[in-house]
Amino acid sequence: MEEKKFDPNSLIGFVLIFGILLWIMYQNKPDEAQIAAEKAQKELVAKEELKAQEVAKTITMAAATTVSDTLQLAQLQKSLGSFAYSATLPSAQGGITTLENNLVTLKIANKGGYIVEATLKNFERFKKGSGELVQLIKDNNSSLNIQLVTKDNHTLNTKDLYFEPTLTKNGEDQILSMRLKSAENQYLEYKYVLKADDYMLDFEIQTQGLNNALVSSKPLNLEWDLKTYANEKSINYENRYAEVYFEYEDGKTDYLGLGSDKTDDPSKVSFIAYKQHFFSSILLTSTPFEKADLYSNNLVNDEEIDTIFTKQFKSKVPLAFKNGEIDQKMNWYFGPTDYKLLQSYDKNLESIVPLGWGIFGWINRHAFIPMYSLLSSFIEHGWAIVLFTILIKLLMSPVTYKSFLSQAKMKVLKPEITELGEKFKKDPMKKQQETMKLYNKAGVNPMAGCIPGLLQMPVFYALFQFFPSAIGLRQQSFLWADDLSSFDSVYALPFRIPGYGSHISLFPILASIAIFFYMKLTTGDQQMAQPQQEGMPDMAKMMKIMIYISPLMMLFFFNSYASGLSLYYFISNLISIGLLLVIKNYIVDEDKIHAQIQENKKKEPKKPSKFQQKLQEVMEQQEAMKAQQKKK
Repeated sequence: MEEKKFDPNSLIGFVLIFGILLWIMYQNKPDEAQIAAEKAQKELVAKEELKAQEVAKTITMAAATTVSDTLQLAQLQKSLGSFAYSATLPSAQGGITTLENNLVTLKIANKGGYIVEATLKNFERFKKGSGELVQLIKDNNSSLNIQLVTKDNHTLNTKDLYFEPTLTKNGEDQILSMRLKSAENQYLEYKYVLKADDYMLDFEIQTQGLNNALVSSKPLNLEWDLKTYANEKSINYENRYAEVYFEYEDGKTDYLGLGSDKTDDPSKVSFIAYKQHFFSSILLTSTPFEKADLYSNNLVNDEEIDTIFTKQFKSKVPLAFKNGEIDQKMNWYFGPTDYKLLQSYDKNLESIVPLGWGIFGWINRHAFIPMYSLLSSFIEHGWAIVLFTILIKLLMSPVTYKSFLSQAKMKVLKPEITELGEKFKKDPMKKQQETMKLYNKAGVNPMAGCIPGLLQMPVFYALFQFFPSAIGLRQQSFLWADDLSSFDSVYALPFRIPGYGSHISLFPILASIAIFFYMKLTTGDQQMAQPQQEGMPDMAKMMKIMIYISPLMMLFFFNSYASGLSLYYFISNLISIGLLLVIKNYIVDEDKIHAQIQENKKKEPKKPSKFQQKLQEVMEQQEAMKAQQKKK
């Protein structure tokens, strides 16, 4: 068999074929531009596919949302009727808008559209340095509500619905519009305007485009509730001055009264004030409310237990439709019950400060407030009270002198009056007649001692009203008292004494001691001056008892009162004691008075006064009637 040999021609053929294949592959290779174009084309295709997927997804989600919103809106319309639209807005998620100046911070909630927090930035609760600011509104203690009756048979409460807030500024004025919408341009609006450095803000309630949504045959009822927080040391003392005040259209101010479940329904009301002793929340209206249903309830039954709230206040007033819409312009006031500040608004708001009626209020407004304001403007309040007391006692010193002079004259005449009493012991009428003749001859008026006392009564009562109303005394310290508007406790008792309290105040003790010694001085002279009248109670014994009872009553009564008032009575009685001692020892001379009376007796008797003549006629008539009865 023949052996195969290596064929070089075959190898050359394979090499040529391989080379030809490589050349063909090289010639068919794409250039870089072509590669980039192909890559861009692929990326474009990928993007188009992704975009198509996103559009499809968006369309799918939109379709699902539309179905969901349609279902939600349908459900909301069942419960909210025309105002279902308001529940679909972003504001329905809740939220708070703040209005603030240097005096107050007000927070208004989307839900209900009303103020949910009102903070007074310059006043602290309970005591100076407590770090807790006075908040008239907080933690749901207040609400503002309008009951809406719609034409699609729904009854809604605005306090449960969501308003859309819009906050703007006009210079320094902050303007907040809170709109409860039934459509984009149909709404009920609360409009608040807070000015710089002012406790008063403008407030307006109006509607737009709701004449087809609301039943307008009856007014809307605006309801304002407030549960007042305690802000002072003594909740009982503070609660005594917490009250609902209101003003009639004619400018007359009235109040609801203290106690539980007090109600009233005044007409033509210009403002409603929820007064909390030293702070007030007031709603004013430019167009008087036709009627106001007012309610007040006492929340302090036990001072040891009820320590948070003082009163529950409620008001309901009508908002009248005009041409199918509401437009009620009002104001809110959240601030101190300061007489001069309230007076500066020229809206008769100062009338809510209880200064007393008639002559008592007149004395406070035109004498004591200006006098004390002047004194406290350049010296501390404690020393202002001392100087204030001295000035009043000096002004009243002529009256004190007249009273003591009358007592001295009666004291000189007492032996002769006693002698007449013995002489006409069996004839009381004759004794009275002769006594009157003696007074007339001596030139002595037995009523002169009573008249000065009566003249001092208006001053006494006016001061009793002035001090508890003086907000300037709040948290002002003097000596051991850290707050002249509250009690000056020097010792806390481990138990409670009914009618007295669980602490001991020092100023009432000092005032009681001063009253005791003052009465001791004056009562002795009165007993010596006034003879015992037959058939009348023994005044001497009664006065002896009162010497001890009066100071004791003051000790109990003033233990929880304003220490500024007790300080006044303490200083006042010290000065009275001093004046009496000076008058008695250095001014009034009983020997001279006796000599003058004797000289008066020698003169022709003065013509009796009309009062004396009338009294003489009455006694003669009684004497004649007795004589007729004896004949029978």
